Amino acid sequence: MDNIFKNELTVTSSPHILSKNTVQKTMLDVIIALFPAAIGSIYYFGLGALKIITVSVISSVFFEAFYQKIAKKPITINDCSAIVTGLLIAFNLPSTAPWWIPFIGSGFAIIIVKQFFGGLGSNFMNPALAARAMLLTSWPNIMTNFVSPGSADGIASATPLAIMKYGAADVTASATVKEAGNALPKLMDMFLGNTGGCLGETSAILLLIGAIYLLIKKVIDWRIPASYILSTAVFLLLFGVESQMIPYHILGGGLILGAFYMATDYVSSPVTPIGRIVFGIGAGFLTALIRTKGGYPEGVSYSILLMNIATPLIEKFTNPKVFGRVNG
Repeated sequence: MDNIFKNELTVTSSPHILSKNTVQKTMLDVIIALFPAAIGSIYYFGLGALKIITVSVISSVFFEAFYQKIAKKPITINDCSAIVTGLLIAFNLPSTAPWWIPFIGSGFAIIIVKQFFGGLGSNFMNPALAARAMLLTSWPNIMTNFVSPGSADGIASATPLAIMKYGAADVTASATVKEAGNALPKLMDMFLGNTGGCLGETSAILLLIGAIYLLIKKVIDWRIPASYILSTAVFLLLFGVESQMIPYHILGGGLILGAFYMATDYVSSPVTPIGRIVFGIGAGFLTALIRTKGGYPEGVSYSILLMNIATPLIEKFTNPKVFGRVNG
């Protein structure tokens, strides 16, 4: 959610909400909200996480200033939006990724997705998620090389979603709930962050602490996260997932990170209350569909990106109707 102005694809009817929040203040609030999860990732994954976060943030700021300099545009790195993009890119990477992965991802997000479409507030999809999708397509082995927290020897570890999707060691893909449960980490470990995954996907409690802060500060609206998470659970049940596995789907992967920090991007999500609920339900349906019927155990990134593309259409059908017109 690293953009808040100038979405030329979205024009809404009144009433319009006036806010005293500046871009910089909003971005600083997001950085504060992401800080607990960033510290948690360093605690669990060590220097590898610190390296990823540092390279990603510095690269994002560099590419923003570099492009604006050569394009002879005002340099806007002081608004802190590039820092938010860098943090979100880092949160979507495994701690084992080499330094050039966040470097390339940051360049793609800032220059291709953000600046080429006009800069802050003009892009039609979330830059960090677009970068993750590009990196996952280009280097799938690197992007799915996860390790357990505190693993000094770097032994690969399957994520909870991968275990449920493909099975693990003695668990087949058609495993019973009991068999899968024996291979999966404890729910409390997933809640706290003591499990394998991307940097920002493992600790639900730290992400929720930041999300509560954003809700209190009214930086984000509750409708998209609530409808997204709830609809994901409902559609998973409809697609045949047993109820005992639903908590693993909610706490595992990027659902909480995506629902609160990426699907709520100001520019690439609807502005109308009904539109936001439709957006969340659509993302939930796609996430459940990909996780259960697709070949990839996760589905959050692609689901949100597809709903980003659908946002103008959602806005078209959910904007309040105009009952009068003043001719001037």
